[in-house]
Amino acid sequence: MSKVTSSESVTLRIPGDVLSRIQTIADATDRSRSYIIVRALRAYLLSEGSDVLEAIEGRQQIAAGEHEDLDDVIADMDRIIAGKVA
Repeated sequence: MSKVTSSESVTLRIPGDVLSRIQTIADATDRSRSYIIVRALRAYLLSEGSDVLEAIEGRQQIAAGEHEDLDDVIADMDRIIAGKVA
């Protein structure tokens, strides 16, 4: 059973060549253009978009003080390698 989610209407300008390819795919798969566009956007969010969102989250963590100083991490690793800390 598929999960029903709410959706919002968005207006955007799409270059003609891109829209033509979307329409061709929609026709060939018996899907709506909206379906094809949403799938493409979800694929983007899983790749490049995910990188952007992770960078935003990292900046928020740094701003909140949720980070480790690199010099401290390196010093800890040096002690572990030297066998001084188990």
